[in-house]
Amino acid sequence: MRRETMAIHSGYDVDPTTKAVAVPIYQTVAYAFDSADHGAALFNLEVEGFRYTRIGNPTNAVLERRVAALEGGLEALCVSSGQAALTYAVLNLTELGSNLVSVPQLYGTTHTLFAHLLPRQGVTVRFAESDQPDAIEKLIDDQTRAVFCESVGNPAGNICDLEGLARVAHRHGVPLIVDNTVATPILLRPIEYGADIVVHSLTKFMGGHGTTLGGIIVDSGTFPWRERADKFPMFSRPDPSYHELVYVDHFKAAAFIARCRSVYLRTTGAVLSPLSAFLLLQGIETVALRVERHVENGRRVAEFLRRDRRVEWVNYPGFPDSPYHALAQKYLGGRACSLLTFGIKGGFEASKKFYDALKLIKRLVNMGDAKSLACHPASTTHRQMSVDQQRQAGVRPEMIRLNVGIEHVEDIIGDLDQALEAMESD
Repeated sequence: MRRETMAIHSGYDVDPTTKAVAVPIYQTVAYAFDSADHGAALFNLEVEGFRYTRIGNPTNAVLERRVAALEGGLEALCVSSGQAALTYAVLNLTELGSNLVSVPQLYGTTHTLFAHLLPRQGVTVRFAESDQPDAIEKLIDDQTRAVFCESVGNPAGNICDLEGLARVAHRHGVPLIVDNTVATPILLRPIEYGADIVVHSLTKFMGGHGTTLGGIIVDSGTFPWRERADKFPMFSRPDPSYHELVYVDHFKAAAFIARCRSVYLRTTGAVLSPLSAFLLLQGIETVALRVERHVENGRRVAEFLRRDRRVEWVNYPGFPDSPYHALAQKYLGGRACSLLTFGIKGGFEASKKFYDALKLIKRLVNMGDAKSLACHPASTTHRQMSVDQQRQAGVRPEMIRLNVGIEHVEDIIGDLDQALEAMESD
């Protein structure tokens, strides 16, 4: 199936009991055992089935299968938010004294996790000078356990060279983790370019309506955990917290997600509710159509902003002179994402006046909504960072992050125009 069809059909046919065509919401905490032996077999992972919704749920399982299919992965695990997905993916690979190497262009909360929370747990994160593969490779050592990037940076809008980063990571025996939230699998499937693990905030474009939090981890199933037992012994040694289970023996290529579910979701409980899984599935059914409109509207808006004398600069990979234009051709099929940034002439104060004058476009910190959304990162998502850290992450004081929605494009442009006019009239 093509991705447009997968978004509607993958992971589910009809309900086996009722023949319902829509995915049922299994709003239940637990599931009955046929007997004591059946319960033991479930807890020993000897038979397929559900036992407790903190570990797995039939509605959530459809979401997992659908997104895994869209990304071209083997298995997936859905959790309560995109940040929970990233946290679990990293914890599943690291131990005390290990490190990650990351590109510098990151979502603000990801930077907080990497710069402040993980180091307190004995895991350091090394931020490269740029998103170039050679800058990443300089920081990898024997204690490195993963390379991390956002396929399209939020809010920087940079596009990472996934093939180059995968080569560097694999040359040193570690996986490449890619946050594919901005691009979505409709525009880009990182696994096809060598990524091993993909994470998403399903809250954004996949859900698409600004109503439901959710995150997911997708495993390609191709990283050789057994052969890299020197770096990742947790997959090959008996797990004392789970009946001495050896994940690569029991789950083979699916060991990564199985351990993530058994150790982290089961124990720390960042569970996605079945109702949220159902709502996210509704959004995913239309993600291909929405992304098509997002992309076209984004192009029209970027062209308007670039022509306007009141705008200092526009960062949009769809322009031929963008440093990321060639990568947009290679990885996004020439379709630049609808997330773009621009700078208002007059600096920080002028950008605040423009931002406050918006009417149709909503001022908030989400993205990927059907509605057009704007954010002033220096005041919000990246406020906790120093000015130097902001600049390294691609954030400038005058910068506006715009997520172009699927409204009529002339209405979006009209709101931008009136806000620019209001800024000058003050």
